[in-house]
Amino acid sequence: MTDRPATEAWPQSYGDEAQERIGFFTDTSVCIGCKACEVACKEWNLVPEDGLVFSGDSYDNTGSLGADSWRHVAFVEQGGDDGDPLRWLMSSDVCKHCTHAGCLDVCPTGALFRTEFGTVVVQQDICNGCGYCVSGCPYGVIERREGDGRAWKCTLCYDRLHDGLEPACAKACPTDSIQFGVLDELRERAALRVEELHSRGVTEARLYGHDPNDGVGGDGAFFLLLDEPEVYGLPPDPVVPTRDAGAMWRFAGTAASAFVGIAVSAFMGRRR
Repeated sequence: MTDRPATEAWPQSYGDEAQERIGFFTDTSVCIGCKACEVACKEWNLVPEDGLVFSGDSYDNTGSLGADSWRHVAFVEQGGDDGDPLRWLMSSDVCKHCTHAGCLDVCPTGALFRTEFGTVVVQQDICNGCGYCVSGCPYGVIERREGDGRAWKCTLCYDRLHDGLEPACAKACPTDSIQFGVLDELRERAALRVEELHSRGVTEARLYGHDPNDGVGGDGAFFLLLDEPEVYGLPPDPVVPTRDAGAMWRFAGTAASAFVGIAVSAFMGRRR
């Protein structure tokens, strides 16, 4: 990864106020699809209602993450045909609070910032609704709210963190599918959980978003999945769109300088 000033500003810019990086580990193997996390998120953060009309394609009434759905419980139905056993895969999706956050990189007003906890938050009083952050997110998480124009997404309950409280979604989860804590500790816990499932014959269990060497530098919210990421609507190999921006601008500058040099040489040649 190159040219990451927005990311590298944390934790150095906070000095003694910097906290351990916190995040979410979502274990989909114990998600029951109750949507308590969705409700708790909306109630605490005053997120507008949505998803009141069923599509007829699924029991999942919200469909995807967006400006009015900061937590989204996906319902994936598998099997049930030709004698295959039916199973449900359920997963509570959320903003990933990426290590290298494309939304943060492209915001022209500073509305997006990285907190002292290492999370990424939008300040609505500064957001001008330009939408650059929407295209900067490799997960399609952030969205502008209809009738409002500004960008909205999960804050990882930044206000609750200041009072030593866990985020509303994790607090409401009855099965501990959503686990909150220090990110390094969550990664250790997740690795042990995968080992446990493998020992029980659940060999399809795998982690998603936990690797610091992936295309976004690892996620602040990562998952234990029971199938390929695409099954859950997640990109298999996410890459922050701004990863090579610095090198591209340098290349463009070099090319522009070369063209200017050629033009000057041609002009001087004609004068002689």
